[in-house]
Amino acid sequence: DVYKRQGINAEYMGININNQIQNQYNMLSAHLIKRNKSLSSAMRARCFSEVTKNFINGEFRESKAQRWFEIYNPATQELVNKVPQTTKEEFDEAVHAASEAFKTWREVPAPVRQRYMFDYQRAIRDNTDRLAEAITREQGKTLADARGDVIRGLEVVEHCTSTATNILGQTLENVSKHIDTYSFRVPLGVCAGIAPFNFPVMIPLWMFPLAISCGNTYIMKPSEKVAGAANILAQLIQDIGIPKGVVNFVHGGHDTVNNICFNPHIKAISFVGSNQAGEYIYEKGSINGKRVQSNMGAKNHGVIMPDADKEDTLNALVGAAFGATGQRCMALPVAIFVGEARQWVPELVAKAKTLKLNAGHENHVDVGPLITKDLKKRVVGIISRAESEGARLLLDGRNATVEQYPNGNFVGPTIIDNVTVDMECYKEEIFGPALCIMYAEHLDDAIQIVNNNPWGNGTAIFTRSGGVARKYQHEVEAGQIGINLPIPVPLPMFAFTGNKNSIRGDINFYGKSGVQFFTQLKTITSRWKPETEESLKLSTSMPIMK
Repeated sequence: DVYKRQGINAEYMGININNQIQNQYNMLSAHLIKRNKSLSSAMRARCFSEVTKNFINGEFRESKAQRWFEIYNPATQELVNKVPQTTKEEFDEAVHAASEAFKTWREVPAPVRQRYMFDYQRAIRDNTDRLAEAITREQGKTLADARGDVIRGLEVVEHCTSTATNILGQTLENVSKHIDTYSFRVPLGVCAGIAPFNFPVMIPLWMFPLAISCGNTYIMKPSEKVAGAANILAQLIQDIGIPKGVVNFVHGGHDTVNNICFNPHIKAISFVGSNQAGEYIYEKGSINGKRVQSNMGAKNHGVIMPDADKEDTLNALVGAAFGATGQRCMALPVAIFVGEARQWVPELVAKAKTLKLNAGHENHVDVGPLITKDLKKRVVGIISRAESEGARLLLDGRNATVEQYPNGNFVGPTIIDNVTVDMECYKEEIFGPALCIMYAEHLDDAIQIVNNNPWGNGTAIFTRSGGVARKYQHEVEAGQIGINLPIPVPLPMFAFTGNKNSIRGDINFYGKSGVQFFTQLKTITSRWKPETEESLKLSTSMPIMK
């Protein structure tokens, strides 16, 4: 069983294992695997059952990479996948395949492209559990949350089945005598997407389905930390028969990002992730003449008014702060209690204490592990420094453990009280299960706190007053506002409209904005005069419509 779990290919290793020496071989192999330096990167890539391949021109291809990224199960620390740093030659092959495919794909009628989206949404729906299991194995989130990851991405694919309606142009007859003007929305060419680790399915599905349904071809770079689910998405593309080269998946880290930013054949880049990476991609992509939409960090605030439905509000806060272990750009990591609402904080703490911490694949679990040990170390460090800066820990999850998974990257729900705007825990995106508690005497004070924050992804207010809600939605500067709703991520008939330092670029993801991003306008002004009409007189002056 150990031999099978480790996926050791004895034949490849050149060893003839028999029953008498199998145990010794397994022990030796485990020792070598633990000491990664004892094996070359090429050999280690073949020592495990799942080694990610690139998907180029409709085929899965083994990479000739010299460097590999190792993915460990966040709960068990078992090595579950190895991801290649795609070589420059392999990347160029993918771009060439997309460029060649664009010549014919752009000519495919829009209704036909829509039919592929019908097929793709059905394939995703049929494989929801398979995708969710892959997410949980590599990212750590609970299976219920992983299914939500899939479904929210699936909604965008479903919306792509109506792309032909959304890419309609405009027409105006008789702008002048016998002259009509009309515009078309036409595809850009080869586009590319760079996805984060926290939504392995949803974010890629924000990107390439809409791009290709608009007539573009695509280069998708999943996060090197969660490649398994992306491989399934690529497999489903192959299964439904989307033409070769229309969608290509290439893997890797910073080198692949640079290849995307600097390749002259790529016309547009979509990115979701951290501010550091997003600023870099926006700068390099823009300098090289590409459209860039870059969704980045966030610090979303929830404002709790004294008149709110207490039970509903506290449940919403706990779910939004600690769901996905806080690894969401639309999490709610700051709660501002206004006036007498501060009296609810003890009950908030009591609710948070009821959450069950465990591996994401277990039953009845609320909070899974963080994705990596490095992220755990960072989260614990920010919580510790908050305490040293004068905050008070009402609930401390730094030393949380799960008995059956002692090596898991677990941090329990943490509530940090008396937070001020100058503390690191407020200024930084923690990206962990930590909720910062702040207080305001009046609604205006709370609005000022929100508006002074440099990020603007989203916010929420909890109240029974329509007037208070109307004032808040009008005066607050965040781009997505929930009223008695903690995570106001719009459905795909709208767009994801974060603002301020949460985005670079002026065209948002999905919805009509997404169509605008993936297309450009071509405007035609046409004159057809009757045969009986005289020809235009020769003139060198600027033509004026009459």
